[in-house]
Amino acid sequence: MAKEVENSRSQSNPNWTSAQAYGLAIFCLGFGLVLGYLFRGSAPVTSTATAATTSEPAGPAGMPGVPSSITAPGASQINPQQTAEMVQKAAQPLLGNLKQNPRDFDTLVKVGNLYYDAKLFPDAIKYYAQAVKVRPENSDVRTDLGTSYWYTGDADKAITEFNRALKYQPTHPGTLFNMGVVKWQGKMDPAGAVQAWERLLQSNPNYPQKQQVLDLIARARQHAKS
Repeated sequence: MAKEVENSRSQSNPNWTSAQAYGLAIFCLGFGLVLGYLFRGSAPVTSTATAATTSEPAGPAGMPGVPSSITAPGASQINPQQTAEMVQKAAQPLLGNLKQNPRDFDTLVKVGNLYYDAKLFPDAIKYYAQAVKVRPENSDVRTDLGTSYWYTGDADKAITEFNRALKYQPTHPGTLFNMGVVKWQGKMDPAGAVQAWERLLQSNPNYPQKQQVLDLIARARQHAKS
């Protein structure tokens, strides 16, 4: 099953309508920390660089983030520039490998994970995108790519990648969960979110977070009626 990960730092959309703002208010008040994370496909990199996260930043529409799954003493005192420098240093050996073999799938994913875990999502996108060119059928990495797009504020590209991931693996639980979040929060489409989450539970009847998903479905339906 896909693993839990932290949310990203990203800008809110200044052109939201009042209806969208109202929907977001209900979303955040109703869920609290329930949706304080998305799921990812590929495994996180256990690196001191990835531990150097600074805070719990907002998602694309201002949703509270969650702490990194990897923490370090004093990490909150490390500023974004220091974080970036640490990640760049940690990535150097991997980038050296890529110079020798630019199509090394595993290395591309490891570099993408480094940037993802440090919330440097534009850089993560660069390497995940290269990885799926090598293995287009890898739904885990496509899910990470889509989630990275979401965290940079691009719901449409996120959904595109989730759909591509589901083409190869129609029951991928992390993809379906994330699709629901982005459909609702990014596109103000609670019906689409319900559809994704119901598909998740139908295809994964023993899903560990089943009750959370059921709660989300109930709230999405309530929102659709408001």
